[in-house]
Amino acid sequence: MFAAADAAHDAYSVVRRLSATSRAIYLTFDDGPDPHWTPRLLDVLARYQARATFFVVGQYAQSNGPLLRRVHGAGHAIGNHAWSHRHPWLLGPVGAHQEIRNGADAVAQTLGRQPDWFRPPHGRLSPWLVAAARAEQQRIALWSVSAKDWGPFGSPDRIVRRLAAVRAGDIVLMHDGARLENRPASTLRALPALLERLQRDGIAPASLPDATLAT
Repeated sequence: MFAAADAAHDAYSVVRRLSATSRAIYLTFDDGPDPHWTPRLLDVLARYQARATFFVVGQYAQSNGPLLRRVHGAGHAIGNHAWSHRHPWLLGPVGAHQEIRNGADAVAQTLGRQPDWFRPPHGRLSPWLVAAARAEQQRIALWSVSAKDWGPFGSPDRIVRRLAAVRAGDIVLMHDGARLENRPASTLRALPALLERLQRDGIAPASLPDATLAT
């Protein structure tokens, strides 16, 4: 139904990659906050003084307020990953707007401000989802590199190999939430190797910038 949606709606600031001039990459973690895995990933990021962006599911953010405040307090950005992670292609215009608005409100109720960035579940767009993001003044962030940290091929070694070519400007998709087939244990084991390599290459892991300034 929406096979051409990704291409058709790039005009509304769908960001897959950012400028390489800052010598930064943008690690992003989806589907949390997860009370078991998110704190462990935060510890690894802190060890390497790395910043990231966590795209949180609204209902998990609402039930894990102290953890969400810890993520934000550690200097990481918080993005909206919808209220319940329903597939965008199963939503009509009202449902799409509710998913985005309620997800953003769950973050705002805990942190006092709405997120600037929205990432659609499964990375899928629809005309109604794009319109809802525009109405809620949230910019859409996808990714240029995926760790593919899910399913039978989401082992730590495979993740390290997939991320070997990450370069400045890339937005990297990973997961801290253990929902569906996600494998955050593999992500946790693979992350130090990536961060060490970035340090050697002089590339700084950063959180996504102010959505109004990103290019």
